[in-house]
Amino acid sequence: MRKVLIANRGEIALRVICACKELGLQTVAVYSEADRYSLHVRFADEAVCIGPAKSALSYLNIPAVISAAEITNVDAIHPGYGFLSENADFAEVCQASGIRFIGPRPEVIRLMGLKERAREEMKRLGVAILPGSEGILKHAAEAQEVAARIGYPMILKASAGGGGRGMRVVRDAADLAGQFTQAQNEAQAACACGDLYSEKYIERARHIEFQVLGDEHGEIEILGERECSVQRRHQKLIEEAPSPVMTPKLRKRASGALKKALKAIGYTNAGTVEFILDEDGNLYFIEVNARIQVEHPVTEAVTGVDLVKAQLRIAMGQKLHEILGGPVEMRGHAIECRINAEDPFNNFQPSPGRIEFLHVPGGHGVRVDTHVYGGYVIPPHYDSMIAKLICYGSDRRVALDRMARALDELIIRGIKTTIPLHKLTLKDPNFRRGRYSTNFVDRLLAASQPLVPPKAQELTPAPAGAPEKIEGV
Repeated sequence: MRKVLIANRGEIALRVICACKELGLQTVAVYSEADRYSLHVRFADEAVCIGPAKSALSYLNIPAVISAAEITNVDAIHPGYGFLSENADFAEVCQASGIRFIGPRPEVIRLMGLKERAREEMKRLGVAILPGSEGILKHAAEAQEVAARIGYPMILKASAGGGGRGMRVVRDAADLAGQFTQAQNEAQAACACGDLYSEKYIERARHIEFQVLGDEHGEIEILGERECSVQRRHQKLIEEAPSPVMTPKLRKRASGALKKALKAIGYTNAGTVEFILDEDGNLYFIEVNARIQVEHPVTEAVTGVDLVKAQLRIAMGQKLHEILGGPVEMRGHAIECRINAEDPFNNFQPSPGRIEFLHVPGGHGVRVDTHVYGGYVIPPHYDSMIAKLICYGSDRRVALDRMARALDELIIRGIKTTIPLHKLTLKDPNFRRGRYSTNFVDRLLAASQPLVPPKAQELTPAPAGAPEKIEGV
Protein backbone atom coordinates (compact mmCIF):
# COMPACT_ATOMS: atom_id res chain seq x y z
CA MET A 1 0.00 0.00 0.00
CA ARG A 2 1.54 3.29 -1.08
CA LYS A 3 -1.29 5.80 -1.64
CA VAL A 4 -4.54 6.33 0.31
CA LEU A 5 -7.61 8.40 -0.57
CA ILE A 6 -9.49 9.83 2.40
CA ALA A 7 -13.21 9.78 1.61
CA ASN A 8 -14.16 12.35 4.23
CA ARG A 9 -13.69 15.93 5.38
CA GLY A 10 -12.89 18.00 8.45
CA GLU A 11 -10.80 16.91 11.41
CA ILE A 12 -11.01 13.17 10.73
CA ALA A 13 -9.69 13.63 7.18
CA LEU A 14 -6.78 15.63 8.59
CA ARG A 15 -6.23 12.99 11.29
CA VAL A 16 -5.96 10.22 8.67
CA ILE A 17 -3.58 12.32 6.54
CA CYS A 18 -1.28 12.75 9.56
CA ALA A 19 -1.23 8.99 10.21
CA CYS A 20 -0.55 8.22 6.56
CA LYS A 21 2.35 10.66 6.40
CA GLU A 22 3.97 9.13 9.47
CA LEU A 23 3.76 5.71 7.79
CA GLY A 24 5.26 7.05 4.56
CA LEU A 25 2.01 6.80 2.60
CA GLN A 26 0.92 9.33 -0.01
CA THR A 27 -2.51 10.89 0.45
CA VAL A 28 -5.36 12.09 -1.73
CA ALA A 29 -8.07 14.39 -0.34
CA VAL A 30 -11.50 14.70 -1.85
CA TYR A 31 -13.54 17.81 -1.19
CA SER A 32 -16.77 19.56 -2.04
CA GLU A 33 -16.87 23.08 -3.44
CA ALA A 34 -17.72 24.31 0.08
CA ASP A 35 -14.53 22.77 1.49
CA ARG A 36 -12.07 24.17 -1.03
CA TYR A 37 -10.15 26.01 1.72
CA SER A 38 -10.26 23.28 4.36
CA LEU A 39 -6.95 22.15 5.86
CA HIS A 40 -7.30 18.54 4.72
CA VAL A 41 -7.16 19.84 1.14
CA ARG A 42 -4.03 21.82 1.87
CA PHE A 43 -2.08 19.08 3.65
CA ALA A 44 -2.87 16.13 1.38
CA ASP A 45 -0.39 15.33 -1.39
CA GLU A 46 -3.18 15.57 -3.96
CA ALA A 47 -6.76 16.85 -3.86
CA VAL A 48 -9.77 16.28 -6.10
CA CYS A 49 -13.04 18.22 -6.06
CA ILE A 50 -15.90 15.72 -6.24
CA GLY A 51 -18.96 17.95 -6.37
CA PRO A 52 -21.01 20.79 -4.89
CA ALA A 53 -21.61 21.42 -1.19
CA LYS A 54 -24.56 19.06 -0.77
CA SER A 55 -23.30 15.76 0.69
CA ALA A 56 -25.44 13.63 -1.60
CA LEU A 57 -23.66 15.18 -4.58
CA SER A 58 -20.13 14.99 -3.13
CA TYR A 59 -19.10 13.01 -0.04
CA LEU A 60 -21.94 10.49 -0.47
CA ASN A 61 -21.52 10.28 -4.24
CA ILE A 62 -19.94 6.83 -4.68
CA PRO A 63 -19.20 7.16 -8.44
CA ALA A 64 -17.46 10.50 -7.84
CA VAL A 65 -15.33 9.10 -4.99
CA ILE A 66 -14.35 6.00 -6.99
CA SER A 67 -13.55 8.14 -10.04
CA ALA A 68 -11.24 10.31 -7.90
CA ALA A 69 -9.56 7.16 -6.58
CA GLU A 70 -9.03 5.77 -10.08
CA ILE A 71 -7.64 8.94 -11.65
CA THR A 72 -5.17 9.36 -8.77
CA ASN A 73 -4.25 5.66 -8.85
CA VAL A 74 -4.68 4.96 -5.12
CA ASP A 75 -4.35 1.56 -3.48
CA ALA A 76 -6.82 2.09 -0.65
CA ILE A 77 -9.64 4.29 0.65
CA HIS A 78 -10.06 5.32 4.30
CA PRO A 79 -13.69 6.35 4.90
CA GLY A 80 -13.24 8.05 8.30
CA TYR A 81 -16.54 8.19 10.20
CA GLY A 82 -19.98 9.18 8.94
CA PHE A 83 -20.68 9.56 5.21
CA LEU A 84 -19.71 6.25 3.50
CA SER A 85 -17.85 4.67 6.43
CA GLU A 86 -20.55 2.07 7.15
CA ASN A 87 -21.89 1.71 3.63
CA ALA A 88 -21.52 -1.95 2.62
CA ASP A 89 -22.29 -1.16 -1.02
CA PHE A 90 -19.40 1.31 -1.10
CA ALA A 91 -17.05 -1.28 0.40
CA GLU A 92 -18.14 -3.75 -2.29
CA VAL A 93 -17.57 -1.21 -5.06
CA CYS A 94 -14.07 -0.59 -3.68
CA GLN A 95 -13.37 -4.33 -3.82
CA ALA A 96 -14.73 -4.61 -7.35
CA SER A 97 -12.53 -1.69 -8.40
CA GLY A 98 -9.39 -3.29 -6.97
CA ILE A 99 -9.16 -0.72 -4.18
CA ARG A 100 -8.65 -1.74 -0.55
CA PHE A 101 -11.40 -0.53 1.80
CA ILE A 102 -9.90 0.31 5.19
CA GLY A 103 -12.56 -1.19 7.38
CA PRO A 104 -14.48 -4.43 7.93
CA ARG A 105 -15.58 -6.66 5.06
CA PRO A 106 -18.83 -5.67 3.29
CA GLU A 107 -20.80 -8.61 4.68
CA VAL A 108 -19.82 -7.69 8.25
CA ILE A 109 -20.71 -4.02 7.69
CA ARG A 110 -24.06 -5.09 6.31
CA LEU A 111 -24.77 -7.37 9.26
CA MET A 112 -23.80 -4.74 11.84
CA GLY A 113 -25.40 -1.87 9.92
CA LEU A 114 -28.91 -3.18 10.46
CA LYS A 115 -29.06 -2.73 14.20
CA GLU A 116 -31.93 -5.11 14.80
CA ARG A 117 -30.06 -7.90 12.97
CA ALA A 118 -26.86 -7.10 14.86
CA ARG A 119 -28.79 -7.28 18.12
CA GLU A 120 -30.14 -10.74 17.33
CA GLU A 121 -26.74 -11.96 16.16
CA MET A 122 -25.05 -10.80 19.36
CA LYS A 123 -27.76 -12.50 21.41
CA ARG A 124 -27.11 -15.73 19.51
CA LEU A 125 -23.40 -15.41 20.28
CA GLY A 126 -23.97 -15.01 24.01
CA VAL A 127 -23.88 -11.23 24.48
CA ALA A 128 -26.68 -9.85 26.68
CA ILE A 129 -29.27 -7.61 25.01
CA LEU A 130 -32.12 -5.51 26.38
CA PRO A 131 -35.63 -7.01 26.36
CA GLY A 132 -37.43 -5.87 23.25
CA SER A 133 -38.94 -6.81 19.91
CA GLU A 134 -37.90 -9.84 17.94
CA GLY A 135 -37.54 -8.65 14.37
CA ILE A 136 -38.85 -5.54 12.64
CA LEU A 137 -42.06 -3.92 13.87
CA LYS A 138 -44.47 -3.68 10.94
CA HIS A 139 -46.91 -1.32 12.65
CA ALA A 140 -47.73 0.35 15.96
CA ALA A 141 -49.96 -2.52 17.06
CA GLU A 142 -46.95 -4.84 17.12
CA ALA A 143 -45.05 -2.29 19.18
CA GLN A 144 -47.99 -2.25 21.58
CA GLU A 145 -47.73 -6.02 22.00
CA VAL A 146 -44.02 -5.68 22.83
CA ALA A 147 -44.80 -2.93 25.35
CA ALA A 148 -47.34 -5.18 27.06
CA ARG A 149 -44.59 -7.76 27.50
CA ILE A 150 -41.61 -5.58 28.55
CA GLY A 151 -43.45 -2.58 30.02
CA TYR A 152 -43.04 1.17 29.62
CA PRO A 153 -40.97 3.19 29.04
CA MET A 154 -39.58 1.71 25.87
CA ILE A 155 -37.55 3.16 23.02
CA LEU A 156 -38.25 2.88 19.30
CA LYS A 157 -35.13 2.73 17.13
CA ALA A 158 -34.45 2.85 13.41
CA SER A 159 -32.83 -0.41 12.30
CA ALA A 160 -30.66 1.44 9.76
CA GLY A 161 -30.29 4.61 11.84
CA GLY A 162 -27.55 6.38 13.73
CA GLY A 163 -26.86 9.64 15.50
CA GLY A 164 -30.24 9.60 17.22
CA ARG A 165 -32.24 9.63 14.00
CA GLY A 166 -35.45 7.61 14.12
CA MET A 167 -35.35 7.22 17.91
CA ARG A 168 -38.29 7.95 20.22
CA VAL A 169 -38.85 7.22 23.90
CA VAL A 170 -42.44 6.09 24.54
CA ARG A 171 -43.70 6.39 28.12
CA ASP A 172 -47.31 5.26 27.80
CA ALA A 173 -49.75 3.65 25.37
CA ALA A 174 -51.45 6.95 24.49
CA ASP A 175 -48.26 8.24 22.84
CA LEU A 176 -47.25 5.06 21.06
CA ALA A 177 -49.03 5.45 17.70
CA GLY A 178 -47.88 9.04 17.18
CA GLN A 179 -44.30 8.35 18.24
CA PHE A 180 -44.16 5.27 16.04
CA THR A 181 -45.21 7.28 12.97
CA GLN A 182 -42.74 10.08 13.74
CA ALA A 183 -39.85 7.66 14.25
CA GLN A 184 -40.73 5.76 11.08
CA ASN A 185 -40.93 8.93 8.97
CA GLU A 186 -37.66 10.28 10.38
CA ALA A 187 -35.90 6.97 9.76
CA GLN A 188 -37.17 6.86 6.19
CA ALA A 189 -36.05 10.43 5.50
CA ALA A 190 -32.62 10.04 7.11
CA CYS A 191 -31.73 6.45 6.19
CA ALA A 192 -34.02 5.59 3.25
CA CYS A 193 -35.34 2.77 5.46
CA GLY A 194 -38.30 3.13 7.84
CA ASP A 195 -37.79 -0.18 9.67
CA LEU A 196 -38.11 0.09 13.45
CA TYR A 197 -37.49 -2.18 16.42
CA SER A 198 -37.95 -1.55 20.15
CA GLU A 199 -36.12 -2.10 23.43
CA LYS A 200 -36.78 -1.52 27.09
CA TYR A 201 -35.74 2.04 27.96
CA ILE A 202 -33.43 2.38 30.98
CA GLU A 203 -34.08 5.72 32.68
CA ARG A 204 -30.75 6.32 34.45
CA ALA A 205 -28.49 4.47 32.04
CA ARG A 206 -24.78 4.87 31.40
CA HIS A 207 -23.55 4.67 27.80
CA ILE A 208 -20.43 2.49 27.70
CA GLU A 209 -18.54 1.49 24.56
CA PHE A 210 -15.60 -0.83 23.96
CA GLN A 211 -12.87 -0.14 21.40
CA VAL A 212 -11.98 -3.20 19.33
CA LEU A 213 -9.36 -4.07 16.72
CA GLY A 214 -9.34 -7.16 14.53
CA ASP A 215 -6.64 -8.21 12.08
CA GLU A 216 -7.02 -10.25 8.89
CA HIS A 217 -5.58 -13.33 10.60
CA GLY A 218 -8.47 -13.88 13.02
CA GLU A 219 -7.10 -12.09 16.09
CA ILE A 220 -9.24 -9.68 18.13
CA GLU A 221 -8.07 -7.22 20.79
CA ILE A 222 -10.32 -5.23 23.15
CA LEU A 223 -8.67 -1.93 24.11
CA GLY A 224 -10.85 -1.06 27.09
CA GLU A 225 -13.96 1.07 27.37
CA ARG A 226 -15.07 4.67 27.05
CA GLU A 227 -17.84 6.45 28.95
CA CYS A 228 -20.12 8.40 26.59
CA SER A 229 -23.10 9.25 28.79
CA VAL A 230 -22.94 13.05 28.42
CA GLN A 231 -25.27 13.40 25.46
CA ARG A 232 -27.94 15.64 24.04
CA ARG A 233 -30.59 14.15 21.77
CA HIS A 234 -28.53 10.94 21.59
CA GLN A 235 -25.49 12.87 20.31
CA LYS A 236 -22.35 12.59 22.45
CA LEU A 237 -20.78 15.75 23.87
CA ILE A 238 -18.14 14.48 26.30
CA GLU A 239 -16.33 11.13 26.44
CA GLU A 240 -13.80 9.72 28.86
CA ALA A 241 -11.66 6.64 29.34
CA PRO A 242 -11.82 4.60 31.41
CA SER A 243 -15.41 4.82 32.66
CA PRO A 244 -15.63 6.10 36.25
CA VAL A 245 -17.98 3.23 37.16
CA MET A 246 -16.43 0.28 35.34
CA THR A 247 -15.01 -2.46 37.56
CA PRO A 248 -12.12 -4.73 36.53
CA LYS A 249 -14.42 -7.76 36.90
CA LEU A 250 -17.11 -6.32 34.62
CA ARG A 251 -14.50 -5.12 32.10
CA LYS A 252 -12.92 -8.57 31.94
CA ARG A 253 -16.28 -10.32 31.54
CA ALA A 254 -17.48 -7.96 28.80
CA SER A 255 -14.15 -8.09 26.94
CA GLY A 256 -14.15 -11.89 26.96
CA ALA A 257 -17.69 -12.11 25.59
CA LEU A 258 -16.93 -9.51 22.92
CA LYS A 259 -13.72 -11.18 21.78
CA LYS A 260 -15.55 -14.47 21.31
CA ALA A 261 -18.47 -12.88 19.44
CA LEU A 262 -16.34 -10.72 17.13
CA LYS A 263 -14.12 -13.68 16.23
CA ALA A 264 -17.26 -15.63 15.33
CA ILE A 265 -18.46 -12.99 12.86
CA GLY A 266 -14.98 -12.44 11.40
CA TYR A 267 -14.62 -8.81 12.43
CA THR A 268 -11.61 -6.95 11.01
CA ASN A 269 -10.10 -3.48 11.45
CA ALA A 270 -11.35 -0.92 14.01
CA GLY A 271 -14.79 -0.82 15.54
CA THR A 272 -16.76 0.08 18.63
CA VAL A 273 -19.33 -2.01 20.46
CA GLU A 274 -21.82 0.07 22.42
CA PHE A 275 -23.65 -0.95 25.60
CA ILE A 276 -26.15 0.36 28.11
CA LEU A 277 -25.15 -0.04 31.76
CA ASP A 278 -28.08 -0.04 34.21
CA GLU A 279 -28.03 0.97 37.87
CA ASP A 280 -27.59 -2.66 38.93
CA GLY A 281 -24.34 -2.98 36.97
CA ASN A 282 -25.75 -4.99 34.04
CA LEU A 283 -24.34 -4.37 30.56
CA TYR A 284 -26.65 -4.73 27.55
CA PHE A 285 -25.52 -4.62 23.93
CA ILE A 286 -27.08 -1.92 21.75
CA GLU A 287 -25.03 -1.65 18.53
CA VAL A 288 -21.73 -1.98 16.67
CA ASN A 289 -20.12 0.97 14.89
CA ALA A 290 -18.02 -0.68 12.20
CA ARG A 291 -15.55 2.21 11.84
CA ILE A 292 -13.28 4.54 13.77
CA GLN A 293 -15.18 6.68 16.30
CA VAL A 294 -15.10 10.43 16.86
CA GLU A 295 -13.92 9.80 20.42
CA HIS A 296 -11.04 7.46 19.57
CA PRO A 297 -8.39 9.91 20.96
CA VAL A 298 -9.27 9.16 24.59
CA THR A 299 -8.48 5.49 24.02
CA GLU A 300 -5.26 6.47 22.28
CA ALA A 301 -4.31 8.58 25.29
CA VAL A 302 -4.78 5.85 27.90
CA THR A 303 -3.40 2.94 25.84
CA GLY A 304 -0.65 4.60 23.79
CA VAL A 305 -2.03 2.94 20.64
CA ASP A 306 -2.42 5.06 17.48
CA LEU A 307 -5.73 3.64 16.30
CA VAL A 308 -5.68 5.19 12.83
CA LYS A 309 -2.18 3.88 12.17
CA ALA A 310 -3.41 0.50 13.43
CA GLN A 311 -6.23 0.63 10.87
CA LEU A 312 -3.77 1.28 8.08
CA ARG A 313 -1.36 -1.42 9.22
CA ILE A 314 -4.17 -3.97 9.54
CA ALA A 315 -5.20 -3.13 5.97
CA MET A 316 -1.60 -3.83 4.94
CA GLY A 317 -1.98 -7.36 6.32
CA GLN A 318 0.05 -6.94 9.52
CA LYS A 319 -0.79 -8.98 12.60
CA LEU A 320 -2.15 -7.41 15.77
CA HIS A 321 0.67 -8.64 17.99
CA GLU A 322 3.12 -6.90 15.61
CA ILE A 323 1.09 -3.68 15.67
CA LEU A 324 0.42 -3.56 19.42
CA GLY A 325 3.70 -5.05 20.60
CA GLY A 326 2.06 -7.03 23.41
CA PRO A 327 -0.87 -6.81 25.83
CA VAL A 328 -2.63 -3.44 25.99
CA GLU A 329 -3.47 -1.82 29.33
CA MET A 330 -5.19 1.45 30.18
CA ARG A 331 -3.12 3.86 32.25
CA GLY A 332 -4.22 7.22 33.60
CA HIS A 333 -7.37 8.97 32.49
CA ALA A 334 -8.45 10.95 29.40
CA ILE A 335 -11.44 13.13 28.63
CA GLU A 336 -12.67 14.66 25.36
CA CYS A 337 -14.97 17.64 24.80
CA ARG A 338 -16.56 17.98 21.38
CA ILE A 339 -16.54 21.63 20.34
CA ASN A 340 -19.56 22.29 18.16
CA ALA A 341 -20.47 25.44 16.26
CA GLU A 342 -23.78 25.76 18.10
CA ASP A 343 -25.37 28.25 20.48
CA PRO A 344 -26.14 26.44 23.76
CA PHE A 345 -28.02 29.54 24.97
CA ASN A 346 -30.41 29.40 22.00
CA ASN A 347 -31.58 25.78 21.84
CA PHE A 348 -28.25 24.74 20.28
CA GLN A 349 -28.93 26.61 17.06
CA PRO A 350 -26.16 25.93 14.47
CA SER A 351 -23.67 28.78 14.19
CA PRO A 352 -21.84 28.65 10.86
CA GLY A 353 -19.75 31.60 9.74
CA ARG A 354 -16.26 33.06 9.82
CA ILE A 355 -13.87 32.38 12.69
CA GLU A 356 -12.44 35.80 13.41
CA PHE A 357 -9.89 34.64 15.98
CA LEU A 358 -8.71 31.25 17.22
CA HIS A 359 -6.39 30.36 20.08
CA VAL A 360 -5.91 26.70 21.02
CA PRO A 361 -4.54 25.57 24.38
CA GLY A 362 -1.35 23.60 24.82
CA GLY A 363 0.87 22.20 27.49
CA HIS A 364 1.47 18.71 28.84
CA GLY A 365 -1.43 16.31 28.31
CA VAL A 366 -3.47 18.58 26.01
CA ARG A 367 -4.41 17.65 22.44
CA VAL A 368 -6.62 19.51 19.95
CA ASP A 369 -7.92 17.82 16.80
CA THR A 370 -9.39 20.38 14.41
CA HIS A 371 -9.51 21.48 10.79
CA VAL A 372 -10.38 25.11 11.46
CA TYR A 373 -8.18 28.21 11.73
CA GLY A 374 -8.50 31.96 12.09
CA GLY A 375 -10.32 33.27 9.01
CA TYR A 376 -11.87 29.88 8.17
CA VAL A 377 -15.53 30.00 7.19
CA ILE A 378 -17.59 27.15 8.67
CA PRO A 379 -20.04 26.00 5.99
CA PRO A 380 -23.68 25.38 6.99
CA HIS A 381 -23.94 22.10 5.08
CA TYR A 382 -22.32 19.59 7.44
CA ASP A 383 -22.07 18.41 11.03
CA SER A 384 -21.47 21.23 13.51
CA MET A 385 -18.43 19.70 15.24
CA ILE A 386 -15.35 21.84 14.53
CA ALA A 387 -12.83 20.58 17.09
CA LYS A 388 -12.11 18.01 19.78
CA LEU A 389 -10.28 18.99 22.96
CA ILE A 390 -8.61 16.01 24.64
CA CYS A 391 -6.87 16.11 28.02
CA TYR A 392 -4.92 13.34 29.74
CA GLY A 393 -3.84 13.01 33.36
CA SER A 394 -2.45 10.48 35.77
CA ASP A 395 -5.95 10.10 37.22
CA ARG A 396 -9.45 11.45 36.59
CA ARG A 397 -9.09 14.47 38.87
CA VAL A 398 -5.92 15.58 37.10
CA ALA A 399 -7.57 15.11 33.69
CA LEU A 400 -10.65 17.13 34.74
CA ASP A 401 -8.56 19.96 36.18
CA ARG A 402 -6.47 20.04 33.02
CA MET A 403 -9.62 20.12 30.87
CA ALA A 404 -11.05 23.02 32.89
CA ARG A 405 -7.81 24.94 32.35
CA ALA A 406 -7.70 24.10 28.64
CA LEU A 407 -11.32 25.19 28.11
CA ASP A 408 -10.45 28.58 29.61
CA GLU A 409 -7.59 28.88 27.11
CA LEU A 410 -9.61 27.82 24.07
CA ILE A 411 -10.79 31.04 22.43
CA ILE A 412 -12.99 31.03 19.32
CA ARG A 413 -14.42 34.34 18.14
CA GLY A 414 -16.90 35.10 15.40
CA ILE A 415 -19.25 32.16 16.03
CA LYS A 416 -21.10 30.58 18.94
CA THR A 417 -19.73 27.32 20.37
CA THR A 418 -20.49 24.75 23.06
CA ILE A 419 -17.45 25.79 25.14
CA PRO A 420 -19.65 27.48 27.83
CA LEU A 421 -21.69 24.27 28.22
CA HIS A 422 -18.52 22.24 28.72
CA LYS A 423 -17.34 24.68 31.37
CA LEU A 424 -20.68 24.35 33.14
CA THR A 425 -20.39 20.57 33.02
CA LEU A 426 -16.84 20.56 34.43
CA LYS A 427 -18.06 22.58 37.44
CA ASP A 428 -21.00 20.29 38.20
CA PRO A 429 -20.33 18.33 41.45
CA ASN A 430 -22.12 15.21 40.22
CA PHE A 431 -20.05 15.12 37.05
CA ARG A 432 -16.88 15.68 39.05
CA ARG A 433 -17.77 12.67 41.18
CA GLY A 434 -18.58 10.54 38.12
CA ARG A 435 -22.24 10.34 39.11
CA TYR A 436 -24.12 10.94 35.89
CA SER A 437 -26.19 9.18 33.24
CA THR A 438 -27.50 9.79 29.72
CA ASN A 439 -30.04 12.35 31.01
CA PHE A 440 -27.28 14.45 32.61
CA VAL A 441 -27.35 17.33 30.10
CA ASP A 442 -31.13 17.75 30.28
CA ARG A 443 -30.95 17.86 34.08
CA LEU A 444 -28.00 20.26 34.02
CA LEU A 445 -29.72 22.69 31.68
CA ALA A 446 -33.00 22.48 33.62
CA ALA A 447 -31.17 23.24 36.88
CA SER A 448 -29.27 26.11 35.26
CA GLN A 449 -32.28 27.91 33.80
CA PRO A 450 -32.52 30.62 32.84
CA LEU A 451 -29.34 29.90 30.92
CA VAL A 452 -27.75 33.25 30.17
CA PRO A 453 -24.67 33.77 28.02
CA PRO A 454 -21.66 35.24 29.83
CA LYS A 455 -21.54 39.01 29.86
CA ALA A 456 -19.39 40.34 27.06
CA GLN A 457 -16.23 41.98 28.28
CA GLU A 458 -15.34 45.34 26.83
CA LEU A 459 -12.03 45.77 25.06
CA THR A 460 -9.97 48.69 26.26
CA PRO A 461 -7.34 50.18 23.97
CA ALA A 462 -3.82 49.06 24.87
CA PRO A 463 -1.27 51.76 25.65
CA ALA A 464 0.93 52.75 22.76
CA GLY A 465 3.59 50.15 22.17
CA ALA A 466 1.98 47.57 24.49
CA PRO A 467 0.81 44.19 23.16
CA GLU A 468 -2.96 43.85 22.70
CA LYS A 469 -4.70 41.99 25.52
CA ILE A 470 -7.20 39.36 24.47
CA GLU A 471 -10.40 39.53 26.50
CA GLY A 472 -13.28 37.09 26.78
CA VAL A 473 -14.17 33.88 24.95
